[in-house]
Amino acid sequence: MRHRWHVHNHFTLLPESKRFLPAMFTAIEQAQHYVLVELYLMESGDLADRFIDALIQAAHRGVCVALLLDGYGAMGLSSADRRRLHAGGVALRFFNPLGFHSLARNLSRDHRKILVVDGDSAFIGGFGAVDAFLSAWYEIAVRAEGPVVADWETLFRQLWASRLTRDYDSDTPAMTLPASREQAQRPMGEMRGRAMAGRGYRYQAIRRSLHKRVDSTSQRLWLCTPYFVPTFTLRRRLAKAARRGVDVRLLLPGRLHDHPGVRYAGQRFYHALLKAGVRIYEFQPTFIHAKFVLADTWSSIGSCNFDHWNLHWNLEANQEVDDPYFAEEVRDLFQRNFATSAEVDAAAWAARPWAQRAKEWLFGTLDGWVTRLK
Repeated sequence: MRHRWHVHNHFTLLPESKRFLPAMFTAIEQAQHYVLVELYLMESGDLADRFIDALIQAAHRGVCVALLLDGYGAMGLSSADRRRLHAGGVALRFFNPLGFHSLARNLSRDHRKILVVDGDSAFIGGFGAVDAFLSAWYEIAVRAEGPVVADWETLFRQLWASRLTRDYDSDTPAMTLPASREQAQRPMGEMRGRAMAGRGYRYQAIRRSLHKRVDSTSQRLWLCTPYFVPTFTLRRRLAKAARRGVDVRLLLPGRLHDHPGVRYAGQRFYHALLKAGVRIYEFQPTFIHAKFVLADTWSSIGSCNFDHWNLHWNLEANQEVDDPYFAEEVRDLFQRNFATSAEVDAAAWAARPWAQRAKEWLFGTLDGWVTRLK
């Protein structure tokens, strides 16, 4: 779903878990009315324990706490943790639990990551409540304040009430969420932004928005994604932008990757993109799980990987910001990450060994099969 642009917002870029996790926990601790959390990944462990403790403490203060998890992404959350949340007063629902129905329905997942507190602030990004986000994976988030928060809250409430969600305890009456709070009529800032959501092949507003920016950008187009298996249309647009003189760069994972096969499948596109003038950087310190884009003064941060799978099956959510000062922050973040990455040399890549080419062919073929299954 695409919401309209709002002005008078303030957006705070929160790179790395050491920035966004404390900010999120502080917001939950200060909540007075309601906390709405929507996550894809939640697995029992240290970080999940911290989230559960914070949510239960808020519920004990009389705050309405609603936690919506994906039925597949939360399979690693133990029964004991689910019972603890329920007993602690947290309303727990699951999106599309796996079942004996159609394969297509099981493949449709809620990949969004949203936290809304009291209708005053929202956090959007690629985060999850799994221990990998504490140190092993590099991730970023953005905090939104201002009128755009109401759109994020609306997205959560619509899915919470959807027939595709199921309560943890069907014997307990489902919690009714409190009414949305009216925001104080005061400008939070002067930043222009909008909430952008996608619903698989049925509604691909995020993809169309990116394509429009790629086609219209005049100076730079920098894109970071952990699972680089782009559609033909996006590859063609990136190459075309580079040929017309736009500074097109890709920030992608290096050897540290949670799905190495996906990396090989995407590397089969390197040669054509490098030939067109696209610069490719592979991040070295850790696995980079972040998804963010910068096109001139426009930026997009959120959950969407811009690959075949995400665009066809998943519910996704990105915060778009069109502001020159925020764009400078995103640009600086990219440049810091480029500095700790290895740039792929076109000549060296053209001479890569056959073992590498074989992996690209093998996993590229598998990706092609998966794509045709759609």
